Amino acid sequence: MLTSDKKITLDEYMQMPIGAPYQYINGCLIDWPSRTIDHQVALMNVIAAFVNYGDRIKDNGIYIPGPIEVILDDQNSFQPDFIYISNERRDIVKDYIYGAPDIVVEVLWEKNAYYDLRPKKDAYEKYGVKEYIIIDPIQQNADLYLLKDGFYYLHQKSYEALNSVILPGLKFDLPKLFS
Repeated sequence: MLTSDKKITLDEYMQMPIGAPYQYINGCLIDWPSRTIDHQVALMNVIAAFVNYGDRIKDNGIYIPGPIEVILDDQNSFQPDFIYISNERRDIVKDYIYGAPDIVVEVLWEKNAYYDLRPKKDAYEKYGVKEYIIIDPIQQNADLYLLKDGFYYLHQKSYEALNSVILPGLKFDLPKLFS
């Protein structure tokens, strides 16, 4: 999937047209083709769960579905499927996101699983994403990683229901997520 083994700069990446099918991972341009129907159905249901939670709790954080540019450093700028940023951290929100969101959700699909599970996960950990949720429509399960002492640990793996720690009361009913 690597588009080029030649490193490019963040400035070169940011000069690409909006919507270009790439992500910038470890200084390289990575192909990011269109998502599958299963990916989009799961993502739509993730968004609905966050919207319902925000309406019910009256949370003032920022809920943003992807693709949205999240710039972590001069070698990594990702477009996660969904992010949440607490009201206290709104200073990272500008024309793009400059820093680590509180929660990142990635929905796996065949063409991106390696990147979401390895280099992107490592970068989210390094830069302090507090909760990293990986939704897998193929296996129909989800993993929730929590950051503790600078490292991720698997807090929950589920085929039934996944409960956010950062947003108490936010629950993903996994069978519904995939239907």
